[in-house]
Amino acid sequence: MKKIYPTSILIIAALFISISCSGDKIVRETHAFVKATMETEPVKDRDDTADDPCVWVHPTNPDRSLIIGTDKDENSPGLRVYDMDGKEVFTTDNEKGNNVDIRYGMKLGSNTYDIVTVGLRVSNTLGIYRVDGNSKSLISVSARDIKLGIEAYGSCMYKDISTNTFYAIINDKEGNIEQYKLYDNGRGKVDAKLARTLKVPTQPEGCVADDILGYLYVGEEAGGIWKFNAKPASSDKGVMIDSIGPNLAVDVEGLAIYYSGRETGYLIASSQGDDRYAIYEREGNNKFIGRFAIVDSEKIDGTSSTDGIDVCNMNLGKNFSNGVFIAQDDENDKGAQNFKVVPWENIASSFNPPLSINNKWSLRR
Repeated sequence: MKKIYPTSILIIAALFISISCSGDKIVRETHAFVKATMETEPVKDRDDTADDPCVWVHPTNPDRSLIIGTDKDENSPGLRVYDMDGKEVFTTDNEKGNNVDIRYGMKLGSNTYDIVTVGLRVSNTLGIYRVDGNSKSLISVSARDIKLGIEAYGSCMYKDISTNTFYAIINDKEGNIEQYKLYDNGRGKVDAKLARTLKVPTQPEGCVADDILGYLYVGEEAGGIWKFNAKPASSDKGVMIDSIGPNLAVDVEGLAIYYSGRETGYLIASSQGDDRYAIYEREGNNKFIGRFAIVDSEKIDGTSSTDGIDVCNMNLGKNFSNGVFIAQDDENDKGAQNFKVVPWENIASSFNPPLSINNKWSLRR
């Protein structure tokens, strides 16, 4: 395991660490250092296989919530499902996908399900699953092999709460983005049709949608963070809210939204090149707040070169009653890659002034 340094030394060294890790000459400040309190079991292959996590919140028993992560293992790829102790409890048997996302409450016939999507990179199709909380598993609900018009790379989801319409968003390495409307095919399965296309200048991957405010954020890896209106009928023109510079190092990877209220909270981005995470206001023009790092504890190592991230404000059980931040770890000290989990309040309290904590706001509304 890496050496554990006192926080005071880490703060003094923060600027120099940022320069050496990112490989450029930009001085970047780190405002907080936190430690993971839980980690998932590592994936099996020691190559670059674990990528992106999302959280499923159990509707009645927070301790039975789940973490879902992508595994790009060439021999046995799929989605890995972990309990809130980090133990793998289920895996799908399909093909590799980079990013996974979830939305709650899609009606299929007389039933209502929580839906998970992933862009499948070999067949260039959209994988669609429902969460079965009783068996802690994922069940395919794809109506057919839903062929994409681009070569699948990153992906995320958006739910238009005004119409209860669900969308899957897929991007490729050329900067092309496709937004698909998901719908019940009348036989209890989910089908999809292309709703619109978008474009960023160079390769994206991470993306996240703010379902309440109606924005789609896309991480252009060597460019910055783009903001689009998420509704398909709106303009296809985006604005860049932040570019590579003092707050972000190449690559911009995972993006996540923390909801502290209907119109408040945070946008979080993985600054992969210097092992940091940048936080912005969710509202308005997404004002930059600060950056943090996940460092070594006595039992769990810190994160490096993070791809995907997720954050959740809701109660996830006895160890995470105020929500969590989850980050992929590229160099796990205990073996192959895995996902590190930090209680949200540990991050919130590390900033001055502290960030908001609100475990009552629910996207299940």
